[in-house]
Amino acid sequence: MSVKKLFDLTGKIALITGGSRGLGLQMAEALGEMGCKLAITARKQAELDEAEAHLKKLGVEVLTITGDLSKFDTIPGMVDAVLAKYGSIDILVNNAGATWGAPAEDHPTDAWNKVMNLNINAMFQLSREVGKRVMIPKKSGKIINIASVAGLSGGPPDMTTLAYNTSKGAAVNFTRALASEWGKYNINVNAICPGFFPSKMSQGLLEIIEKSVIATTPLHRLGGDEDLKGAVVFLASEASRHITGQYVAVDGGACIT
Repeated sequence: MSVKKLFDLTGKIALITGGSRGLGLQMAEALGEMGCKLAITARKQAELDEAEAHLKKLGVEVLTITGDLSKFDTIPGMVDAVLAKYGSIDILVNNAGATWGAPAEDHPTDAWNKVMNLNINAMFQLSREVGKRVMIPKKSGKIINIASVAGLSGGPPDMTTLAYNTSKGAAVNFTRALASEWGKYNINVNAICPGFFPSKMSQGLLEIIEKSVIATTPLHRLGGDEDLKGAVVFLASEASRHITGQYVAVDGGACIT
């Protein structure tokens, strides 16, 4: 098989949670460009409408699904909608997430539960639903979990995001454990750990620590609009067919310093 064919995703069906803006939309653009038909989820219909218009201008077929993944009883219906439209799901990108900033001693319990429910519990429940209903029966699939470099270390002192960091560490080990269990079904499960990318979620924190982050990052910059595209295409394609249970840090080298 040629290298071009290994990366080709023509006709594949990709479900991307939190796909209406930011990193989710960036990955949707990449998978769409490589030939995927997309389904993207988000809580806000207006943002989904904007993303749909943007992706269609790029020639990408896209289905939008409005919903809150932290309401776990809605997850089967989201999968139903994708299957009704496309008949299958080849690639699942678990990207939807939340954060909360507060010192550990003052971290609200409700905020902790909100972050954990979306960042790890919904990831588990959606992966289980897609795996059981689609990928295991056809013995094929790619699951890509969006973790974070925040799940690989404690983080800088000004980053008081205990629940977020904990959830992303859980996402990394969830990836390893699920990959070990589902490898027998020819399902690859990997994670991407982005570093700091300017986004709605990171805006407030970057106002405080952006200069120090850039100064301590070997490539001396933040992530940009193109920097997740190669990683997600690689992990979604046959080019990574012998890779599972791994994480790729996309952070300009920050986690090695």
